[in-house]
Amino acid sequence: MQPNSSNPPFISSQRIAQMILILLALIAFWGSLLQMWLGQPDTTPRLDNIHRFLAGIYGGCGIICLWTAITIQTQKTLVYLIALAVFLGACGRLWSIAVVGLPDPKPLWISYLLAEIILPILLVFVQRRRNRAS
Repeated sequence: MQPNSSNPPFISSQRIAQMILILLALIAFWGSLLQMWLGQPDTTPRLDNIHRFLAGIYGGCGIICLWTAITIQTQKTLVYLIALAVFLGACGRLWSIAVVGLPDPKPLWISYLLAEIILPILLVFVQRRRNRAS
């Protein structure tokens, strides 16, 4: 993306935020497609219906992340809200682990949890740097 008269030049924190948002968008798109396709196996129709509905919401969040990454030079609060949403997802995952346990394969689910904690914190950090620089 080339700077023009209406957009200031990119700074490194913007590029990092943009890369994190694109990564979150790809995760959401893949997760949405996978969950929409697989549904919730071995369950009731009600739970499968809710699961696939939330898969659609997940895909919509991916679209929001991608749009935010594309328009990063004009974004301020939305980046923080996306970081909050991902962090809340991590809180939900932690609650699930506390209540019903860690699913197998355990290293995979731990890696999801770590990404859901680290990426929002990093996103907030680089966005704060970006906001201070502008």
